[in-house]
Amino acid sequence: MTGKVDEALSYEQARDELIEVVRRLEAGGTTLEESLALWERGEELAKVCRRWLEGARARLDAALAEEAEEEDAE
Repeated sequence: MTGKVDEALSYEQARDELIEVVRRLEAGGTTLEESLALWERGEELAKVCRRWLEGARARLDAALAEEAEEEDAE
C-alpha cells in the first residue's frame, strides 16, 4: 500500500497500522527481508500521520489567529 492509497488513509487508520507494524517488528521472528519491508511501511505510515498532524496544527493556528484578529477588532 503506497502512494495514492496512503493519502486516502485517515490518521487513525495510519496510526493503527503503524502500531501493528511496530508490534510485529518488536516481536521478532521475521526474516530480514520481511523486517525491511515492515520498516519501510512503518516509515510511510509515519509520514502519513505526520502530514495529518501538521495539517491539524495549521488549522488550529489559523483558527487561533482568526480569533485573535476578531478580539483585536472589538
